[in-house]
Amino acid sequence: MTLDDVDRVYGTGDAAVHALANIDVSIDQREFVAFMGPSGSGKSTCLNVLGCLDTPTAGTYRFLDRVVNTLDGEQRALLRRHWLGFVFQSYNLLPRTTALENVEMPLAYRGVSIAERRERARQALADVGLSGWEMHLPSELSGGQQQRVALSRAIVTEPAVILADEPTGNLDSARSHEILQLLSRLNRDRGITIVMVTHEPEMASYASRIVRFRDGQIEEGSA
Repeated sequence: MTLDDVDRVYGTGDAAVHALANIDVSIDQREFVAFMGPSGSGKSTCLNVLGCLDTPTAGTYRFLDRVVNTLDGEQRALLRRHWLGFVFQSYNLLPRTTALENVEMPLAYRGVSIAERRERARQALADVGLSGWEMHLPSELSGGQQQRVALSRAIVTEPAVILADEPTGNLDSARSHEILQLLSRLNRDRGITIVMVTHEPEMASYASRIVRFRDGQIEEGSA
């Protein structure tokens, strides 16, 4: 994953906001990278560009030797579906849907059979220590358990990259370390590339490299 001279500008004229300004950053396969910086520094915008949730105003984004910003919306959606997994601060679980059904959802979008997606979802929940919790609703789970369901949903498609935006922001210290230990294990044992936005130095210490943002630019750790 490589960003070359990337800008992201919102608005025009005097109202224009440069969320990213001429940034260069490369992330190798199997890396665990943390993005840090103050609010509004550009770290989440950069993560959204890497996740094909946003597109650069200028510059080039390359993923697996493809120039992503030349792809149309459908092609970017396919890239997200087949190569990327997402974990967010707010979990983004469907409230009236069981843990198992939440984890199955990305496989349903791929057209995977009911039997196969049920089996794979059960295994993904087991991988994060949630065997026996498959039929619980999100409201019946703790915050840490909900985030583990979200992590299961991210890994059930066997992605090459997990993009995590403040994955411990709503958790206490003990649950935060549990989630980071799970991410570290996925990185180490499965070779999944992890890119994580965090404002917590203690959580960033799990990463092998820290990229620091300020005012839309990278201060440190770009390569």
